[in-house]
Amino acid sequence: MQPPVSNVSRTQKKKEALALQKLGQQLVALSPEQFAKITLPDELREAVTEVRAMTSHGARRRQIKYIGAIVREIDSQPIQEALDNIRHGDYQMAAAFKQIEQWRDDLRGGNTARIEEILNTCPTAQRQRLAQLTRNAQAEYRKHSGVKASRTLFRYLKQIFAEKPE
Repeated sequence: MQPPVSNVSRTQKKKEALALQKLGQQLVALSPEQFAKITLPDELREAVTEVRAMTSHGARRRQIKYIGAIVREIDSQPIQEALDNIRHGDYQMAAAFKQIEQWRDDLRGGNTARIEEILNTCPTAQRQRLAQLTRNAQAEYRKHSGVKASRTLFRYLKQIFAEKPE
C-alpha cells in the first residue's frame, strides 16, 4: 500500500518550515517584558529561554531550528497575532511620543493656540497648570538657560496623554 499523496510540494514545505523558524527568531528577539506577555506552551517557552542564554553561534542556530520544529507541532496563528500586537503597540507608542514632542515644541515656541487642542484631546489636563508650564518653558527657551522646564512640560503632557480616553 502506498502512502497518501500530498498536494504540497517539498519546496512549499521548506518555505513553511523557514517561516516558522523566523517566527521562533522573532520570539527570541523580544524583550523579557514582551516575551512574558505571550501565552506559549511550556516546551516552547523553555526552548526560547534556553536560546537566550547561549553564546555559541552553532548552538543558537540548532536551538532555533528546534524552536521551529516545536512551532510546527502547534498552532502558530495565536503566536503570530501576539507578535503583531506587540509590533502594533510599539508603533502606537512611537506615534504618541512624537505627538507629545510636537506639542511641547509648539508650546515652547510660542504657539499658545495649541493649548486648546491639548485640552480638547486630553480632558484631564488642567488649563492653569498647562499655561504655567508653557510660560516657564518659553522663558527658559528664550534665555537658552537649560531644559528643566521643557522636561517638566513634556512629563506633564505625557501624563495627560496617557490618561486620555481612547
